[in-house]
Amino acid sequence: MSSTVAKALMLLEHFSEEEPELGLSEIARRSGVDKAAVHRMLGAMAESGLVEQQADSRLYRLGAGVLRLARVRETAFPIASVVQPILETLSAQTGETVHASLISGRALANIATCESRKSNRVSLVAGEVLPFHSTASGLATLAFADESLLDRVLAAPRASLTPFTVTDAETLRARVDAVRAQGYAESDQTNEEEVHGLAAPLFDRTGKACGGVSVSTPSHRMSDAQRALSIRAVLAAAGEITNGLGGRRPRSYEDLIATLVLEG
Repeated sequence: MSSTVAKALMLLEHFSEEEPELGLSEIARRSGVDKAAVHRMLGAMAESGLVEQQADSRLYRLGAGVLRLARVRETAFPIASVVQPILETLSAQTGETVHASLISGRALANIATCESRKSNRVSLVAGEVLPFHSTASGLATLAFADESLLDRVLAAPRASLTPFTVTDAETLRARVDAVRAQGYAESDQTNEEEVHGLAAPLFDRTGKACGGVSVSTPSHRMSDAQRALSIRAVLAAAGEITNGLGGRRPRSYEDLIATLVLEG
């Protein structure tokens, strides 16, 4: 992919449910790309329907072309209809907010969420981009994905999001190795303070991780009993989602988590 195309598509990542409309100057500031270049890129994407500009405010937002592509994707490779019911069951079992994410370029894209019914709960934004290095889902994905993904993450800058975020490359590699050894990932306040995450990897048809499913719990509520329950439930849910999406768990991974379930 040419650098110009890559930069143009990366501009789309700055739109979110919380900020669905952004001005030219703001997009340029966040992307670090020259304002004139951003204007040209947005103009080209507007012609394809990927973005559109409001006539009155001059703000940009995602265009109908994105919706069309999403429908094509869902028709050819159904995800929401497979993932959402499993997440609803997982949330009911754990009593906490759960979500599934898939690899999307340089990070993970949150594709489905089911929030806890408790008043004190973790909330996630639909379509939120999740860093690999600071989230349980990211660590679970890095541990079982192609090794080249880990190499790219370790070579790129890593933001410190909380006082507990691990950014050192060697320490992060050690954490990934630990996830490989135990079959699931755990993060405590490394992406957001007062949030504890437990995640298991999702696998594609080749047996490589393509994303993760996670249980997000307020840290003060994470007891030993809750942790054990969440680990068993998230491993089972990840297996169901993997099968539902046509993926397969490697035999070595199946043997590893079978031991975990028996010990639990």
